[in-house]
Amino acid sequence: MTDLKRNAAAVWAAGYGALAVVWTVTGSGFPYGPDAPHNAASLLRTVDPGIGAPAFAVVLLTAAAALVAVGGERLPVVPRRILLGYLWLVAAALLVLIPDVRLLTVAGYLPMLIGGLPFGWPPVDYAEIFTWTLANEALAVAGGLLIVRAVLRRQRRAAGACEDCGRTADRTGWTTPESATRWGRIAVWIAVIIPCLYAVVRLAWAAGIPLGIEPEFLAEMQETGLVWAGAGLGTFALVGAALTLGLTQRWGERFPRWMIGLAGREVPIRLATVPATLVALLIFSGSISLYTAAGADVLLHGGLNAATAPGLLWPLWGAALGAAAYAYHLRRRPPCPRCGRPEGVSGLVEDSAADAY
Repeated sequence: MTDLKRNAAAVWAAGYGALAVVWTVTGSGFPYGPDAPHNAASLLRTVDPGIGAPAFAVVLLTAAAALVAVGGERLPVVPRRILLGYLWLVAAALLVLIPDVRLLTVAGYLPMLIGGLPFGWPPVDYAEIFTWTLANEALAVAGGLLIVRAVLRRQRRAAGACEDCGRTADRTGWTTPESATRWGRIAVWIAVIIPCLYAVVRLAWAAGIPLGIEPEFLAEMQETGLVWAGAGLGTFALVGAALTLGLTQRWGERFPRWMIGLAGREVPIRLATVPATLVALLIFSGSISLYTAAGADVLLHGGLNAATAPGLLWPLWGAALGAAAYAYHLRRRPPCPRCGRPEGVSGLVEDSAADAY
């Protein structure tokens, strides 16, 4: 492993912290606060740039120094734990508190935005969607993941576990493939049912059924075409639910025979876990912003009904999807090239599984 790869989180934190210093010195560029467009659901919508920019600089540059410090082998236990705790808080802020519902919204509309671009539909200003704030939210998520990776590796090393995979000589507990198969199924079904509930509501509106809303509001959405955007999101949710179901199905481990050129081949683990993990993070952070910011007024307007209830379940959806992806990883991960421990052979796929398709 190269030094750059080992210290990627520290390099990111130092670079982003330096950018925050530029915001502080120049008085411009801070992507959040009252002047940021479309910030109604942002937890940082009221932050004064004069306070937010230097705060970002201090937190991130401190995180960079902490990442370098915890990498040392001679750091005493207590200081190491304090620094690791600080880094976990920074990672949580980057992954959950800084991003808002915009990242999730763009991810949901992205198929329509890309597919409709050659045809000029939907009629939107892409500059209004892909903003400086959105870019910084994506950068925050990337940095948060790098910090989580660095902290986990350091904690594993301190605990005597494999730095790469986290496995120990003890092959019992909830991380074994057998245990992950059991609790993973529960997580998958939760992560399948919730988006289906959301999709039912949006597709009902597209069918002219005012489920959970006033007929007048439905008529307004039909006139503006917003109902079809909702139908697109509902369809996207159903597709996501179907793919989530694959985390416990044989076709989620080996490509089915109708997929020409791929039939019978093993599905790469990261092809399933990386998208699922990213979507889980976006759902969870998006739901937090809706709950705690001005968007909560919109979510809860009119009380609990068929239109708002699925949104209230989004934090559970995000957590369940993340757990389902992790269970899939634990169940299928190959022997570790670093420690050689063989745990992670799938309990669903037999050698002749391709014959089942």
